[in-house]
Amino acid sequence: MFRLVKIGIVFLALFSLDLQAQDIHFSQFYNSPLNLNPALAGNFDGNYRFAGNYRNQWSSVTIPFATFSMSGDARNVFGISKAGAGVIFNNDNTGDSRFRTTIFNVAGSYGFDINGDSSNRITAGIQTGVTNKTLSFDELRFDAQYNGTSFQGGLPTRENFNSTSQTFLNLHAGLAYKRTIDSRNIISAGLALFNITKPNESYFDNQEIKLDRRISGFASYQFSVSNSIDIIPSTFFMAQGKYFEYIIGGRGKYILSEVAGSRQAAYLGMFFRTKDAGFITAEYDYNNWHFGLSYDINLSTLRQASNGRGGIELSAIYILKLFKPTKYKHKICPDYI
Repeated sequence: MFRLVKIGIVFLALFSLDLQAQDIHFSQFYNSPLNLNPALAGNFDGNYRFAGNYRNQWSSVTIPFATFSMSGDARNVFGISKAGAGVIFNNDNTGDSRFRTTIFNVAGSYGFDINGDSSNRITAGIQTGVTNKTLSFDELRFDAQYNGTSFQGGLPTRENFNSTSQTFLNLHAGLAYKRTIDSRNIISAGLALFNITKPNESYFDNQEIKLDRRISGFASYQFSVSNSIDIIPSTFFMAQGKYFEYIIGGRGKYILSEVAGSRQAAYLGMFFRTKDAGFITAEYDYNNWHFGLSYDINLSTLRQASNGRGGIELSAIYILKLFKPTKYKHKICPDYI
């Protein structure tokens, strides 16, 4: 099994060597599992999981950039132990060009227990699907539309775009590790490679313009410090082409109630993103629901224009746990005369 894991890591590393537009991503990376790593499909405690994420940013600078994601996944699919599967839908709208990215992917995963211990597991996953990208020139302005004294929208742009839409297939893969010491002490990490096939994304039929591969990784460690408080330090990195992102920070979890039917916990966190922003998070657990709210504070050179304002992000996760009644063996008492 370890040989397969090593081969998988080498496979991801080799394909990432020629990393060269960025993919959809969220500040609350840990609350969007199928965007984070394909190996996280079905990798949770429960039977079915549903997740939704929404992000709105740069409203103080330009037309807001809005990103929406919705996913659903299942554990032990088709009755196969340690197998997971899921689907994810992403929609992203950015800027004056109304540049829209729509993605639909399916994912599958399988876990390998280390030394036969189900609490110590490595999972491999793969994800594939269809991506569609469209844009509009209606709100864009070009030099050719300047008549010498003012802008005149009716003038031709003199730009030749072969299309305003493109659709392509894509492929992603990942590995994830999880060690559950107990319900409040959990170690997790993962490494993933996206856009393995480097699909063409040119609007000019230029086969040399490819979507760059993206490599990402994450790690977190949840541990208890008192009867009601857990600490969860986390880190995330991503590289795509010349772009690089690194997030480090953590959350504190305060357990409000552990009563069955009314389990509740509150979270507060703070993270920093390399040369870009910091963000604060507030989250809440209620039984099988988890809600998240975060706000980005711009720390980059764009802060003069944005007044430090970045983006707001919302997340919600619901995990369905099916009740299975315990089967008891009934013994027939003998009749005595």
